[in-house]
Amino acid sequence: MVDFTADPARRGFFSPQRHDAELLDCEVLGKLPPDLEGTFVRLGGEWYYPPSRPDDAPLHSDGYISAFRFKDGRVSFKGRYVRTARFKANLKAGRQLFGYYRNRFTDDPSVRDLDGTVSNTTPFVHAGKLFALKEDSLPHEIDPATLDTIGPWDFHGKYKSLTFSAHPKVDPLTGDMIAYGNEATGPASKDVFVYTIDKAGHVKHEARFEVPYVSVMHDIALTQKHIIFPFAGYVTSMERLQAGKVHWGWDRTKPSYIGILPRDGSGKEIRWFKGPERCMMHTFNAQTIGSKVILYAPFYDSNFFPFFPNVDGAPWDPTKAKAYVRRLTFDLNSKKDSWEEEVLFPTQIGDLGRIDPRYLTQANRYCYTGFADPTRPFDEARGGNLRGRVTNSYGRFDLTANKVDRYFAGDTHSLQECCFIPRSANAPEGDGYLIGVASNYAEMRSELIIADAQRLEEGDIARVILPFRAGPQVHGVWVRPDEIPAFPRAEGIDA
Repeated sequence: MVDFTADPARRGFFSPQRHDAELLDCEVLGKLPPDLEGTFVRLGGEWYYPPSRPDDAPLHSDGYISAFRFKDGRVSFKGRYVRTARFKANLKAGRQLFGYYRNRFTDDPSVRDLDGTVSNTTPFVHAGKLFALKEDSLPHEIDPATLDTIGPWDFHGKYKSLTFSAHPKVDPLTGDMIAYGNEATGPASKDVFVYTIDKAGHVKHEARFEVPYVSVMHDIALTQKHIIFPFAGYVTSMERLQAGKVHWGWDRTKPSYIGILPRDGSGKEIRWFKGPERCMMHTFNAQTIGSKVILYAPFYDSNFFPFFPNVDGAPWDPTKAKAYVRRLTFDLNSKKDSWEEEVLFPTQIGDLGRIDPRYLTQANRYCYTGFADPTRPFDEARGGNLRGRVTNSYGRFDLTANKVDRYFAGDTHSLQECCFIPRSANAPEGDGYLIGVASNYAEMRSELIIADAQRLEEGDIARVILPFRAGPQVHGVWVRPDEIPAFPRAEGIDA
């Protein structure tokens, strides 16, 4: 019997739904912009069977991919579990066979030779293919029409790392994808393999290097000349894994590191810069200006994840899990191995940040991310006692005017990661739509909000109402019709 009720974190709005879903024509409040045509694809984790360890990381939940398809002012919705080898093995057994997050020593012996990924982090489009990504394995290709899982993809056999990042970057000027694998030769290995993959999906360059210590390297940043590799604090080792622990622990004594590698360079050309305690997960953007590399990122002060425990046994400290919009400057002509860091806004933010994708690697003015605005109300009588767990606002952070424009979701709502959609291919930066899913705790349903990115204070243009709770989201991506010509014809709205 499947039982999730023992864990309060998996009850109510957060209880797994364990179903695929499809709506042919969704309810819409307001009026959808007529020029909004394409597909918003989301990926996150949803437990199908309860974890075998009650304190396992939620990052270990099964991948669930969903898509909102927009055309002619109408929307369809589809959601499906990612059918990985792990998902199918659990389904066959009727129970959870896998142990702690990314620790194969804790799995049932019957599945230790299977790929254990859940592919639950980032949906990604390149070379006409749709992928579900997680950094512990190869990409899983997804059929864009049905959302069925096709299987792992190795780029015609030329991608040699055992792992593939959740956050490759695509150069908007060339179409090249910069991808990498951390722990590339196996768990707790120090190897990182870096690849340039052309717009047709073929590997054209490889570089390899070792990190100063093995850590979470979740995201990179890209300029026209350099690749930036940040990591800090989280540690693992073969000894840790053999002792039966969750893959990562936090070591506050470890310095943060950022490696900078020329885009066409060999691994020997990477230069390491060292800084204070930080939790480095995601980035906004970067550019190279002369001898300086400028990085914008929403880094945390310290350990953000309470389920990755401190290695010294100290309790997790939420007062240090604070993220801000930061600007880091690296002088490649200096002999110093440190960087200059500025906090650009006093607003504490979430680190799931986005920019206009057309400006990746180039100077950009706006960054977008969610945050908790303490000046706005939350109705606990209707929404529940969720203090500290609500992201009630999106912000447009203007790096030029030092100004924040705010969108408020509502007094019983919490927002997931936003996505910026340009109004047209030639629209100025920032002219477009901000889109993202809001959890309506009072009505026990999910609502996709669409707002004018230049008029966030005015609220919604429209909301797409789902009559149920959509699967949780980690990341999402907007897919133009020309990016995947075979993207789904939606029954009903395409009839």
